[in-house]
Amino acid sequence: MSARSDAPAKGQGSAVATAAPPRLKVEQATFAYAATDRSEPKFSLGPATFEAREHELVSILGPNASGKSTLLGLLAGLNKPLSGRVEVDGTEVTALDLRTRAQRIALVAQESELLFPLRVWEYVLQGRYPYGRRLRFESQEDCLLAGNALAQVGADALRDRWMDRLSGGEKQRVILARALAQQPSLLLLDEPTQHLDIGGKVELLRRLRRLTDESRYTVLVVTHELNLAAEFSDRIVLLNKGKCLRVGTPAEVYERDLLEEVFDAPLEVEVRSSGRPRVILRGNH
Repeated sequence: MSARSDAPAKGQGSAVATAAPPRLKVEQATFAYAATDRSEPKFSLGPATFEAREHELVSILGPNASGKSTLLGLLAGLNKPLSGRVEVDGTEVTALDLRTRAQRIALVAQESELLFPLRVWEYVLQGRYPYGRRLRFESQEDCLLAGNALAQVGADALRDRWMDRLSGGEKQRVILARALAQQPSLLLLDEPTQHLDIGGKVELLRRLRRLTDESRYTVLVVTHELNLAAEFSDRIVLLNKGKCLRVGTPAEVYERDLLEEVFDAPLEVEVRSSGRPRVILRGNH
């Protein structure tokens, strides 16, 4: 990683990305879950329309049950839209075979359970599975790319540690390294800061911002962290009750009345000297 300030990016990704065609294109995509019983309404999502380009970090925001993880599942190809399209590099996601999809898209879920004890190095090498063949040991290239992934997230010193003995922040970095070892063009993260303290949250978003700026990734992050999303994102996708309410830069999306309605709380929106908005509870100045 090249040397640069630890200060969060101020939109570098957008400036580079606008000349390139969209890596991710979502056009009027909808989805619905069947009700589990007659007393429960069916949850539906969409229509959602937005794009994300190379070197962009896009945050998907919304309260609980707004459809954030459902939307991420559509982007990953885990579910097929009822209508509309989700494309990666010009190809509909669900038309990709599983191997190709795993090479292009890495999904980091909220919880990554370990089925059996693993050391960090073994865990990260699992990211090379989409490129391997059955009954074949990892190649020299696999080892090189796994090592590079650990270095990218600052976790190289952890390679011989056991996964179940890592701190929350260490584990999250290693999980991210495994996703990077897939060499995806699209990186999807579902609530990656959920179990981290504030310092860990800032560090993780800062690393994602750097990866986006300095590498070829397009990153989409599902999060509840309004101010971290405003600080590190190029664009925001705001959801509520399955509806895609607004897509735009943080400054375009963070309007007080809209956020108060979505999050059902008395809020104020301040614009800092950087041009990035900051959300505070009203009365907590």
